[in-house]
Amino acid sequence: MNIHGLMKMTLLDYPEKVACTVFLGGCDMRCPFCHNWELIDGNAPAIMDEQELYHFLEKRKGLLDGVVFTGGEPTLRKDLPEVIRHVKEMGYDIKLDTNGNHPKQLKEIVESGLIDYVAMDIKNSPDKYGITIGLPEFDISRIEESVDYLLKGKIDFEFRTTVIKQYHDEQSFREIGQWIQGAPRYYLQGFVDRDTVPVKGLEAHGKEQMQRFIDIVTPYVGVAELRGL
Repeated sequence: MNIHGLMKMTLLDYPEKVACTVFLGGCDMRCPFCHNWELIDGNAPAIMDEQELYHFLEKRKGLLDGVVFTGGEPTLRKDLPEVIRHVKEMGYDIKLDTNGNHPKQLKEIVESGLIDYVAMDIKNSPDKYGITIGLPEFDISRIEESVDYLLKGKIDFEFRTTVIKQYHDEQSFREIGQWIQGAPRYYLQGFVDRDTVPVKGLEAHGKEQMQRFIDIVTPYVGVAELRGL
């Protein structure tokens, strides 16, 4: 497996865990606000393979609790289950970040018992999904399937949304709240502009408005919080 990035330690990416984050290339969405645009087509230079990752994790036993697999979109990688299995056998908890567009792969990984936690992006309300991910004609049926599957409680999980002024308003979150009703936790992340973001000029909402969004979704979910603000 080609691995395109490694954050050697994080306290933010895996709730209540000291973890490292493994970045995998390739994604089937084209979000205008993506921070990892260089990973989208999978052609970014690899920094290591799975054997080098195992060697790194062997040396970090006792220092790290978990490993986060993110992207890009990790479920595009056919060798992901094999790598996760090896890391799990080393004693690490596993978190998977996903855009939810591959419910079959998500279900297979969850039901194999290989992972402990899932973070799924909810890009926007259903009617705005395509434009928000840069694919106006996008069919959200597979996203809906993944949402429904996670809401069945097969695994501990969170939903999360990166909030951008140009794409999200109060009605967005009324509709999202109704869609994900019953989720144990939902996080709103403020957009942060970077050089790697493909579309220039996007803006974040202010903290007061972000809190208003939290107030809108709170009745629908177990916990709704701002993250990174």
